[in-house]
Amino acid sequence: MPVTVVRFNLVEPGATPASLHARYRAALEMAAYADDRGITTVQTEEHHGVANNWLPSPFTFAAAVLGATRHLAVTVSAVIGPLHDPLRLAEDIAVLDLLGGGRLVTVVGIGYRPEEYAQFDVEWKRRGRLQDELLETVLKAWTGEEFEYRGRTVRVTPRPYSDPHPLLLVGGSSKAAARRAARLGLPFFPSAHLPELEAYYKERLVEYGTEGWTMMPAAETPLLHLAEDPDRTWATYGGHFLHEARTYASWQSAGIRSAVRSTATTVDELRAEGVYRVLTPDECVAQGLDNLVLHPLVGGMPLEEGWRSLHLFCDDVLPRLT
Repeated sequence: MPVTVVRFNLVEPGATPASLHARYRAALEMAAYADDRGITTVQTEEHHGVANNWLPSPFTFAAAVLGATRHLAVTVSAVIGPLHDPLRLAEDIAVLDLLGGGRLVTVVGIGYRPEEYAQFDVEWKRRGRLQDELLETVLKAWTGEEFEYRGRTVRVTPRPYSDPHPLLLVGGSSKAAARRAARLGLPFFPSAHLPELEAYYKERLVEYGTEGWTMMPAAETPLLHLAEDPDRTWATYGGHFLHEARTYASWQSAGIRSAVRSTATTVDELRAEGVYRVLTPDECVAQGLDNLVLHPLVGGMPLEEGWRSLHLFCDDVLPRLT
């Protein structure tokens, strides 16, 4: 059975507080609807200070989704580790792990936008060291035992639900990220299909004498939208897809590798590129994808169109996946 994901980043250019309230409520209702119909995962993410209102607080949103659902996993992919206080993050994830009964999955990356570090007065050049400290700290914190932290003795309670700890993956597209994951015995989440980096990670596991595994995106990981008439959808809503693609592309330096990287500058180019795909239910099934990522509210998509996409996916695609 393929993995099925519904992605939410709650982007809405030009939003008002009232429209964002409606969008956030719709996302929770969509998550509950998806949960009732067997969707595997809701995925969310973290970015700060973005004019289009990109979600900045993924764990707050994750808590709401966990409270509205009973079965699906909630993946934060990714939290920008160095922007968070390690002890507070350990507490927050422990509480969410207890609330969700182990359904929270956290991917920790270091980000790629210096302006986000500046906003929180965190030194960009120290991001690697801060990431090391954060990961080492949360792993110690989740034991429930006292430990030394920045020259003082601390203890974090309550302990999480999951044993030995909540599912925590190290994300990234660099050898440094792979080494960090291997050294700590944590699973590795490459940000793109990078078999050579997976091989490097496995070599480092042997070197450090640790155990781990890789959760790597497939060679093709398109973002999907379901429609009965894709031509009409591209003509009517193509600007929403392009807005998100161009926003995300503007953040990517040459060294960043991403499964959803786009170089398109027009709607036609974006459609031809295939990173974002608008498909009929029959076309979606015929793709034969191992991971299907539905993005119903992409780029500020009108709520009614997002619901149409989700209904088509759950009613006409899910029953035919094997």
